[in-house]
Amino acid sequence: MRAIWTGAIAFGLVNVPVKAYGATEDHDVQLHQVHDADGGRIRYQRRCEVCGEKVDFEHIDKAYDDGERTVVLTEKDFEALPSEKSREIEVVQFVPNAQIDPIMLERSYYLEPDSKSPKAYLLLRKTLEDSELTAVVKFALRQKTRLGALRVRGKVLVLQALLWGDEVRDVDFPATKSRVKISDQELKMSAMLVEQFSGDFAPRDFEDEYQTELRTLIEEKLKQGDSLDTGATFGDADAAREDAGQGSGDVIDLMEALKRSIEGKRTRRSGSGAGKTTSGKDSGGATPAKKSGTASPGKGAAKAPAKGSDRKSTAAEPSERRRKA
Repeated sequence: MRAIWTGAIAFGLVNVPVKAYGATEDHDVQLHQVHDADGGRIRYQRRCEVCGEKVDFEHIDKAYDDGERTVVLTEKDFEALPSEKSREIEVVQFVPNAQIDPIMLERSYYLEPDSKSPKAYLLLRKTLEDSELTAVVKFALRQKTRLGALRVRGKVLVLQALLWGDEVRDVDFPATKSRVKISDQELKMSAMLVEQFSGDFAPRDFEDEYQTELRTLIEEKLKQGDSLDTGATFGDADAAREDAGQGSGDVIDLMEALKRSIEGKRTRRSGSGAGKTTSGKDSGGATPAKKSGTASPGKGAAKAPAKGSDRKSTAAEPSERRRKA
């Protein structure tokens, strides 16, 4: 990993030098746009409305328009701002962990000790652990002053950017004020259904099914071309939902839905021949049944084409097929 920011945590008179690294990454399949007629790549160009010329990034400034006047801001203007020059993560408050509303959380960063003596780093980490508190901090990153939460994850300090208070919208949905009566029996059955899905959260037990299916689709397209039979590849999704008791064609009352959900969960569990797993799936990670002979888009699905020359040949293949046609 490459550090994206270097500075220090200001903790009273204590200074903790750190380096920040992106803690998350994007696993989505990278796609680009093409012309449907010939497969040609669609590209976007930055052109000036005044002279009509293409403009490179190094010649692009930012501007603010108030409706009557335009103010152009250069890179030097931004660098002159005091907050932009700050290399500190300033601790402003310590709060109980539960007081940080998850809706305010943004991107996360790992903080690495950036000194020969990591004692101050370890002291702050241990203090947060023992007190079960989160440090609310202010810091500047990429031309923005940000609010953040400094907390412990394992043996590492994590800086999590937060939305400002006025960035979270207030809502008032009329339906949430409904006086519809919930019966004791409905609450009891709902609790039974929740219990059947209960377990310890293990992120690695879950996967992005859409991206897995997309990779499978790409691999099958490479093999079969435009003649691909998606039904044979992925199975009948509607039939699978009906088998799982999730058909959406009929409107049923709430009690009936709860009963069918509980019964369906019991049936799938007993059919698996094993107990409940921590991920809420059936033992062995079973998913709703698909037609026999179909390709599964599960974890064993083929990986996306490699970068470099393989990707180029992949992108060129649809165009080649059209020319031959």
